[in-house]
This record gives sequence, C-alpha cells and structure tokens, in this order.
Amino acid sequence: MTTRDLVLAALFTAIIIVLGLIPPVTLGFIPVPITAQSMGVMLAGCIIGARRGAVAYALLVVLVAIGLPVLSGGRGGLGVLMGPTAGYIVGWVLGAFVTGLLAERFVREGQSGLVQMAGFFLASVIGGIAVVYAIGMPVVSLVAGTPFAKVAAGSLAFLPADLLKAAIATLAARAVMVGYPLLPQRA
Repeated sequence: MTTRDLVLAALFTAIIIVLGLIPPVTLGFIPVPITAQSMGVMLAGCIIGARRGAVAYALLVVLVAIGLPVLSGGRGGLGVLMGPTAGYIVGWVLGAFVTGLLAERFVREGQSGLVQMAGFFLASVIGGIAVVYAIGMPVVSLVAGTPFAKVAAGSLAFLPADLLKAAIATLAARAVMVGYPLLPQRA
C-alpha cells in the first residue's frame, strides 16, 4: 500500500469514528444497537475500495481493542470485542472489503449515473448488510445464548435502517465519483 492509501484509510477511520458520535438506537429485544458506524462499511468500500476500506475498519478494531472509546455510545475495550456486538464489529472489516470489491466490479467510468448508483447500492447491500449480518448474527446467538432463529428474526428490525444507509452511501459514492474522479483509483 502506498502512503496515499494509508492516508485515505486513516481518513475513513476518522470518518467512522465521527459517525459513532451519532447516538445509537437500542431496540431492547436484541443486544445490538442501530448505529451510523455501520454505514461507514458501505461508504468506505464504495468510495476508497476494498483494501483501503478494510484497512480503515481494521484500524478501528485495533483502536477499540486498545480501549479507545471510538464506538457509538463511547464504547471501547476488549470487553466490547468479546460481547454480543463483536461479530458485527469484526464483520465490518470483511463487509468493507466485499463492498469495495463489488463496487470495483459493478461500477465503471462511462456508465450512466443510474447504472453506477445501482452498482453502488447492490455492493452496499451485499457487503454492508448481508456479509455483516452473516458474521454478526451467529456471534450474537452464541454470546447471548439466544437461538439463531430468534436473532435472525430480531435482526429484521435493522433492515429498514440499513437499506436507508445503503441509499445514503450510494448517493455519497456517486457524488464523490463525479466530484473527485481521481479518488476511485482504488488500491
């Protein structure tokens, strides 16, 4: 990775931390809150690409592990990485990578804006929602001792907000692609 790649990854880590300043919404029936930080998976993957997006989230996980309160609600520390939300937090790294990988495959210069937006949205839904849920839900089930079917049913409450986040990430990624044509040169 080049210095530029590392700077962009660090910049997105900072953006993800700022997204954590938005208060989380707790649902009460599942021990995982709705946070804006999960939108960072989609933003990082679509805007800076697979490798840099994954590095941005890996850096966030390191900051959490050393105890910095960088997650929504001012959470941090190894206890968070051992709790029910651990699967989602670790899933963000792979989710950002998959989102970026798919965005790199689906979105090209010269496509119409509608096709580009469809590509960004599809990448965000697959990487930022499906992959993160696939890693997060089994961990919630294991750590909380809740049957997987109940966790999966409870996770449906997150879907509308996550689809809204995917739409916002799509608009942001398209705006960056148009406004900063050199940025999409992904690592």
